[in-house]
Amino acid sequence: MLSLPDFKEKQILFIQAEKNIENNIKFSNDNIVYLKDGKVINRMSCYKVFIIFILGDLAITSVLIRNSLKYGISIFLLKNNFELYAAIGTSAEGNYLLRMKQYSCSNELFISKKIVKNKLLNQLILLKNNKKISIKDYQNHKKELSVKVDNVRDNKELLGIEGNLAKNFFSLYFDEIGWYRRMPQTKVDVYNLLMDMGYTFIFNYIDSLLRIYGFDTYKGFYHKLFFQRKSLTCDIVEPFRCIIEKQLLKSYRLNQINEKDFKCYNGRYSLKYDKSQEYAKIFLEAIIKNKEEIFLYVKNFYSFILDDKKDFPIFKIK
Repeated sequence: MLSLPDFKEKQILFIQAEKNIENNIKFSNDNIVYLKDGKVINRMSCYKVFIIFILGDLAITSVLIRNSLKYGISIFLLKNNFELYAAIGTSAEGNYLLRMKQYSCSNELFISKKIVKNKLLNQLILLKNNKKISIKDYQNHKKELSVKVDNVRDNKELLGIEGNLAKNFFSLYFDEIGWYRRMPQTKVDVYNLLMDMGYTFIFNYIDSLLRIYGFDTYKGFYHKLFFQRKSLTCDIVEPFRCIIEKQLLKSYRLNQINEKDFKCYNGRYSLKYDKSQEYAKIFLEAIIKNKEEIFLYVKNFYSFILDDKKDFPIFKIK
């Protein structure tokens, strides 16, 4: 398993295949090499790569796949709309002790409360830091939130609290951009589209970390079993959604978002292909800035599942 010093050196690669050009990546001398029409464009040591996101059509060699598993590199293949359609990754599936603990866990509601409280507290921090609420209101809401979550009796009640508070958060936090409402995967406007993009990146990033430790990412606690849903990854991504939300508002204020970079067809927005890398970079850099905190959270979550007497991890947005 990765240690923190080793993980600090790891990077995320985003490769956008260009149209009407032969794009491929291959393995050569412990390096990942990117080529266009047979010409080497860039290369990076396998020891420095953690995840590769590939957007568009690109050829991958079997040697690269074999060595990506050897070096612990996960590869995610994305459609032009950033929807994930395939993944090649490493995992410690043989960690049966962890999975036995995960499957037999008896404190699912406790874990769910910790995850939801962490997510909602981070949203309150974003509101306070951006002067959407006063410090006094922040302190009052924080106390009220803790009491509400602590007194929850079942998962259904917890879902209701999270849904109501999250709805209020979006309308208040994004008021200056003319926010409509959060509608996942519908692409009804530019900001929902960008949020989906950012959430996709951080979801796959966390999924890779969980798989390295040997978790069954389909068996969650807050998100229950559902066909083909990685419920555990859905759980652990919740406290980190604030990274994407913070970056989206920041990018709006810095005029990094230009509506001319998008197109709309039948009420669904999409990002122009030649602008994909530009916007992907915005969110990937935000994730990289928090990569050590994300790594330590997953590491400490792993320790907690093996021994629930240990502290449950917390992530606090800066």
